[in-house]
Amino acid sequence: MAKQDFGPIAIVTGAGRGVGRAIALALARAGYSLCLAARSEEELRATRKATALDAGRSMIVLLDLADNDAPEALFSTALDHFGRIDVLVNNAGWAPARIALAKMSEADQDRVLSVNLRAPIALARLAAGAMIRQGGGTIVNVASAAARNAPAGEAVHAAAKAGLIAFTRAAFAELRRGKIKVSVVIPGLVDTTLIPHNKGRDRSAMLRAEDIADAVLQIIRTPAHACPVEIVLEPQIDPLR
Repeated sequence: MAKQDFGPIAIVTGAGRGVGRAIALALARAGYSLCLAARSEEELRATRKATALDAGRSMIVLLDLADNDAPEALFSTALDHFGRIDVLVNNAGWAPARIALAKMSEADQDRVLSVNLRAPIALARLAAGAMIRQGGGTIVNVASAAARNAPAGEAVHAAAKAGLIAFTRAAFAELRRGKIKVSVVIPGLVDTTLIPHNKGRDRSAMLRAEDIADAVLQIIRTPAHACPVEIVLEPQIDPLR
């Protein structure tokens, strides 16, 4: 039996809804086979169905990136199935509702740092090794404008996203000679279910999940001699009334 041609392969974390689902759909339309990771099996199955990819060219991995062993489990599962990874999209993120720093629990602090910073670094480290061996690849991290202009109550989340931006720039400097692009997308407010409804926000002015997906594709499609290390996306009209 002939070995299945998977085409290019991508891992997308936080793929169950919102920005992650939009990225997965855009990659599927671009011809990618997908490893979809998140905590909700129901949401992952819905994303997988929406991609219209068959079972051979798509897989779902149910895990919590706050767990220390989750990044390695995810990457090894995807690599075992597909044999190579061309694109890693570190999209998953988590933050509690805005809370004063002095009132934040240690558990929430650790979860914010694990999901938003530790896990993306671990996955990028694993991807770097595989991509060096195969001769190249692309790592895209999804950060947040909160890294540079966070409101009160988001100090730890801002620190984690700022760390992800700094990590991206340093990793690019290290991996560029290995033909590995490392980029970060830094969006402002995006209209997803993660943003609670508030009379002080004009949701029609917010970015769409598809805008972030378009930025990811832009990074992937950039010619080999160039890398957009940072893409900053802001709503043209301020959503905060």
